[in-house]
Amino acid sequence: MTGDAVPPAAAAATVTPPSGAQRLDCIADLHLQPGDEATARAFLDHLRRAPFDGLLILGDLFEVWVGDDLLDEASSPEAALARSVAAALRAAAAQRPLWLMHGNRDFLLGPRFAAASGAALLPDTAVLDWGGWRWLLAHGDAWCTGDTDYQRFRADVRSPAWQAAFLALPLQERLQRARALRAQSQRHQAQRLRQGLGLADVEPAVVEQARQAARADGVIHGHTHRPAVHRMPGGAPRLVLSDWDARAQPPRLRILQLQPGGGWRLAAPGD
Repeated sequence: MTGDAVPPAAAAATVTPPSGAQRLDCIADLHLQPGDEATARAFLDHLRRAPFDGLLILGDLFEVWVGDDLLDEASSPEAALARSVAAALRAAAAQRPLWLMHGNRDFLLGPRFAAASGAALLPDTAVLDWGGWRWLLAHGDAWCTGDTDYQRFRADVRSPAWQAAFLALPLQERLQRARALRAQSQRHQAQRLRQGLGLADVEPAVVEQARQAARADGVIHGHTHRPAVHRMPGGAPRLVLSDWDARAQPPRLRILQLQPGGGWRLAAPGD
């Protein structure tokens, strides 16, 4: 069986929270994967217990996604994790809306996963228009324009031709290739560190150009694993989301809680 083709990303969409919403949770870079049950458990507990009115996941929910037919695979740990996460998302989506954006690890998430999870797929980028305030939402990797090697790779794997060819491969071969690509990415990052380049970050001027084009009052993104609050020209906030890792000391499980009109606070699961 082969995976479902993913349509090219559309222009920036507008996210409209439900009437009366007072809290939207925003997270990214959970990188859920077999072998890290603690992070998956923390996320699933948050889905069940947190009193949010909507949830925005800005990319890399999974460490890797090789096609929606993973949901049908019988025995692999990746498939078991995919089904448990989809079921938990669907239970949460029955009560409040969920939005899911592709990341650089799970850009092949497609319509079957969306249907199984109840989450609405968002293009990268999107705009949250709420209470007179506009947030520009993105995963963030497209703004790391200084890493030209990665941008060439990103253009290749986001092309319809590459995705069609990859999804036509048998599932097990896709899993093997995904693991190889992950190893290649780790080598690339290690090489940058050896060269004194550091890990790639977004280019502030590129982000500011995108913010102005979207007429946004602020920006929220993930990808860089550099949680911070930056001020852009004119004082506009750029909020960088943390990755999730329950095994870290201390655990990295930060949630950005948004309120109408541009209010926000950082919290841990259960807050």
